[in-house]
Amino acid sequence: MIQSLYLNNRFFIAIGAVIFLCVLGFALPVAFAVGKVALLVCLGLLAADLLLLYRTEKGIAGNRVLTDKLSNGDENPVTIQLQNQYPFPVQLRVIDEVPFQFQLRNMDLRVRMDRHSAKDLTYHLRPVKRGEYQFGSLNVFASGVLGLVSRRYRLAGEKTVPVYPSYLQMRKYELLAISDRLTELGIKKIRRIGQNREFEQIKEYVGGDDIRTINWKATARRNHLMVNHYQDEKSQAVYSIIDKGRVMKMPFEGMSLVDYAINASLVISNIAILKEDKAGIITFSHKIGTVLPAAKTNGQMRSILEVLYNQRTNFKESDFEMLYARIRRNVNQRSLLLLYTNFETLSGLERQMPYLQRMARHHLLVVIFFENTELKELLETPATSTEEIYLQTVAQKFAFEKKQIVKELNRAGIHAVLTAPQNLTVNTINKYLELKSRGML
Repeated sequence: MIQSLYLNNRFFIAIGAVIFLCVLGFALPVAFAVGKVALLVCLGLLAADLLLLYRTEKGIAGNRVLTDKLSNGDENPVTIQLQNQYPFPVQLRVIDEVPFQFQLRNMDLRVRMDRHSAKDLTYHLRPVKRGEYQFGSLNVFASGVLGLVSRRYRLAGEKTVPVYPSYLQMRKYELLAISDRLTELGIKKIRRIGQNREFEQIKEYVGGDDIRTINWKATARRNHLMVNHYQDEKSQAVYSIIDKGRVMKMPFEGMSLVDYAINASLVISNIAILKEDKAGIITFSHKIGTVLPAAKTNGQMRSILEVLYNQRTNFKESDFEMLYARIRRNVNQRSLLLLYTNFETLSGLERQMPYLQRMARHHLLVVIFFENTELKELLETPATSTEEIYLQTVAQKFAFEKKQIVKELNRAGIHAVLTAPQNLTVNTINKYLELKSRGML
């Protein structure tokens, strides 16, 4: 009981008033007498408050409710379910011991509950790193009608929760793709061109069929208009290739670029499988990390999720020559390669260009790299001093080089996507759908 008992500010204010009266009694004897009476009243109220709080063995019940895993970079809801089993209203102070990675110093929720009532409190956590997160105890401090003391309850023990790549984002895009509402998230509606279709069957013409698909030989034999029916070509391989080297450790809104690439890879892999394509993962830095062959089996997305969960960056320079050699050895079918990396200068691109060109000879290569958003903000801020003018000049040089990198890649026959980190997923899906509609896979 003593370990779970805490004195509230109201008690200390009352005792302070008693002390003041006692001190005042040196000048006014009647104040000392009033102080003694006030002290007895305070002690009586304290005893009554203790009796009310501890007479009920389990006055407050509850639990912390959250998913088995958290989604990286997303707002994850955490719900605290509370039940007041006291026969009187209580004031609750809820302190949840969240994982230290969030660095939250103000996790202090307050709520008033009527007698024999229940209430849910919800807050959100946004992790920015993958890995295991340790929740501590859920502490609830209950104060009675008088509010002089609080009784502490520990309603939930320690719990370890893994943080996975953004499966919430994956589900959001999946639901919109199924309902054909991807345009709500900025996905362009692209008109299909080219002939990325394969013959399925000959069927009788019905209103609305494309007259260009009429099969005149079959029409002559059957004496009815017959048309060729086509379906989209399927089972094309889509590989997300993630650079885990030092260029991908740059942070943006708390998350590293590699985590943005991992989240986008999870989404595009799911979209590809929904489009009847095969999805695979390749990770690399100074050496090859994981190679997950492209497939569209039922368990492929779970395998991709587990592979992406375990990826870690390092401070070494990535070896594109080794990447090219591994792709030549392991990826035999012509595939779409979505390479997530980052180039800050033309010289950095020139060192890797020979290997990128070799990959592009055998596969459809898309190099996806990132805008420096801090430079963009600097360029949009008016310069007011010589130093700021100098900084903006340097920033313009780097921004210009990013655009030159796109031109150099296009000149070499390599598709390029230059994107801000927060727009990575949308721009990657748009590029995938564009290439698929043009029949380039």
